[in-house]
Amino acid sequence: MLLFSTLLDINEKMSRERFFDLICEWNDTQFYEENKIPDLKWDGKYGTRHGTNDLWIRFEQYESILAARYEKKKDGVVWDTDYVMNFRNMKMSVRLERSYSEDALTLDGKFSTPNIIALLIDKGYLKKDSDLQVKKEATYIDEDNVSFLADVVKREKKYNLPVVYVSRNFHNEEPVDITALARRLKGIAHIFVQSDIKSNKAIMNACSGKNEYKGGIGIYFPGAGIGHKSFKYRRENGEDPQLLEKIVQTVFQYTNSQAVEPMFTLQGVYNALLRQSLDNQSKARENFENAWKESEKARKDLQDNLDEEEQRIAKEAANKARSEADELLELFDEEQKALNARIKELTDKNEALQRENDGLRSKLQNLSGVPLLMRGDEYDIFEGEIKDFVLSTLKDALASTEEGTRRYDAIKDVFESNGYQNLCGEKADRLKRMLKAYNGMSSKLKQDLEAMGFEIREDGKHYKVLYNGEQRYIQTMSKTPSDWRTGKISSTELSKLAF
Repeated sequence: MLLFSTLLDINEKMSRERFFDLICEWNDTQFYEENKIPDLKWDGKYGTRHGTNDLWIRFEQYESILAARYEKKKDGVVWDTDYVMNFRNMKMSVRLERSYSEDALTLDGKFSTPNIIALLIDKGYLKKDSDLQVKKEATYIDEDNVSFLADVVKREKKYNLPVVYVSRNFHNEEPVDITALARRLKGIAHIFVQSDIKSNKAIMNACSGKNEYKGGIGIYFPGAGIGHKSFKYRRENGEDPQLLEKIVQTVFQYTNSQAVEPMFTLQGVYNALLRQSLDNQSKARENFENAWKESEKARKDLQDNLDEEEQRIAKEAANKARSEADELLELFDEEQKALNARIKELTDKNEALQRENDGLRSKLQNLSGVPLLMRGDEYDIFEGEIKDFVLSTLKDALASTEEGTRRYDAIKDVFESNGYQNLCGEKADRLKRMLKAYNGMSSKLKQDLEAMGFEIREDGKHYKVLYNGEQRYIQTMSKTPSDWRTGKISSTELSKLAF
């Protein structure tokens, strides 16, 4: 499964030696010791592995292309990181894939963007994107440099990388962790951040009112097909981690969906090397056969001038040479068969992956095929939240739909095929138990409510309870309840609000 893919523009500072030094430095600077291959140094050889069976790196060369594959196996999970540098057009592909063996202990896990991108930035190997430097940090926008943002918003200038614009919220706060955003999107997006809400008017005038504001975040993609996506800031104040994740995942999805030519993948390099080896074998056989024919002609010319005993000896020598030649030709045939089989295996694998990708692309483009997967501006407050809402609604619809009808069968099929877990129902039950004997906001109850995503604020004789910190979802609770039913009523209202 492809986790991360990007194609980087590299400047002339990069050389073949520096490429291998960069890969070795990337290995040596890995955060976790278990991910490092000890004493890694490139020995000038290609096609050889360095490391162990579970942790290794391999270097390859094909014409003007240098490539490296780093592979780690742990608990049945296989992580492959590929670096392919094409010196003909000075571009580098970075790809991270994850797969599972039969004895995998888990199908879960997180990954980090390879820090080789940070090394490329630090060492100045990345080309400028038009007039913008590719950085690990955000660029802050004010009245002096608002033209950068205005050109992007009004589509008067396009960069090769997406531009993420982050506006400040009503309280002049950054709506997401900008340091984390820039770190996670380093090398694959430009981050523009409004420096102060005092610049609201200047930015709006420069952008003809098309820019995001009040904590909204916009992603401006290079291609006209996607163009622009805008995300609203839903909280009253403070950073929104769900919004941050939504932005990061949207940029990753865009980057991963970009078409990559075969020679920017290690599989493509392997295929080219195999074909080159096959061509060399074919030429070697052709040269051998031509040399053999010439030697046979020379032998016959010589044999005509020999006596009977000399002809017998020459004939025996010729038969022996012919036998040895047949053995060599048989070896050529076996090697060619092995190479052809390997090429067919790789080609079949590539075609299967291509069919899988084409199928997924087709499903995504066919709206009627995946209506439950089309997401709008809302994002999950907890994992699986929106899916649970939809399936819960389908469950309720089944109860009021007549069996034996097409509508019933279609709804039932979707409901049973998507693994309904009743996550919201379980949270509502938990909330009911917590508030069953409510007689005031204890520190334990406040802590438990906050753990469920509620924010408690004092508001005179009442508490103001916000779900996920958003003004859209507010409920009040009495500080000193006099009615024994207060807890039950509050749990019902909060459950209706949130779950």
